[in-house]
Amino acid sequence: MEVIMKAYLILEDGTVFTGESIGSTREVISEIVFNTSMTGYLEVLTDPSYAGQAVVMTYPLIGNYGICRKDMESKLSNVDGFIVRELSRLGSNFRNEQSIQDFLVEQNIPGIQGIDTRALTKILREKGTMNGMITTNADYDLEEVKKKCKEYSVSGVVDKVTTREVVSYKPGDLDTDSNIPATKKVAILDVGTKFNIARCLLKRGCEVTIYPARTNPELILKENPDGIMLTNGPGDPKECTEVIENLKTLYASDIPIFAICLGHQLMALANGADTEKMKYGHRGANHPVKDLETGRVYISSQNHGYVVKEDTIPADVAEVAFVNVNDGTVEGLRYKNKKIFTVQFHPEACPGPQDSGYLFDRFIEMMGGTK
Repeated sequence: MEVIMKAYLILEDGTVFTGESIGSTREVISEIVFNTSMTGYLEVLTDPSYAGQAVVMTYPLIGNYGICRKDMESKLSNVDGFIVRELSRLGSNFRNEQSIQDFLVEQNIPGIQGIDTRALTKILREKGTMNGMITTNADYDLEEVKKKCKEYSVSGVVDKVTTREVVSYKPGDLDTDSNIPATKKVAILDVGTKFNIARCLLKRGCEVTIYPARTNPELILKENPDGIMLTNGPGDPKECTEVIENLKTLYASDIPIFAICLGHQLMALANGADTEKMKYGHRGANHPVKDLETGRVYISSQNHGYVVKEDTIPADVAEVAFVNVNDGTVEGLRYKNKKIFTVQFHPEACPGPQDSGYLFDRFIEMMGGTK
């Protein structure tokens, strides 16, 4: 008979949710964020952008199609904790390799189920993102936990998730078609990249080389890439001071650059703009963004807690290209007199939506290729 262990989620404001322990039983303090996606929980668990955070899934049943390792966005899970209404013990799918419970244990991720995730999400929306503790210790000291939670901050996470060595892929790798001819070379600066960014480029005939976040930009330029990709990633962009300085060199090179999420924020900071933390961020697969040039709206996948402040963007450097339909925040920039464009959302989104995947085609065209 399975033993059910109680678990507790304690927020820094003193709110306590009592549920059942899932995954690892270790104790963790983390920033608590919510994701509104109905599918793609494995991609969420393995997205490096969640390093330093515990994720609340708002969809009530998670794990019902199990774990398929080909869907992982990195080799390991990056979340600190996992919070769900109900965790499915049975994965029903022909691709299923493992239950989500076993995966959480394997990856040493603590979690809690059986709590009112709608009530939790409402708190985070009204009061803003806050820190919290997941514990199985019923004898916790509430005041001591609140103190520890308030002292916690997400830091050093880009260094945690970036590649330790230079890695190269060619068409045929990462489950792509080996018959696609490689016509372009793209350098990816990894500040938290996902496999599907490389995969989107491989499918379009690019050889990709992934570099650690702190790579000297001269080493990248020495290889004469046709284009440079700046990836998604976790944490406060202002913490990445060395990367921001290095981007100034890449910006001056006149090589086409496409940046996503954290990469978008870092390029803005490198050119005199500012960023700020959002109240509760955008995390999910249903966020509408508007292309200001065409007026067309795309549904996008998003995962960010920081945003570029529109009134700080130097008018002679860049202009806003995309905005969020819900709150009007900056979702993309077009740099003037440069082959550079950046977006806050995720055109490489897996499992989707794939509305904005055409931006990779635009990048290929910027490099002088055909889509």
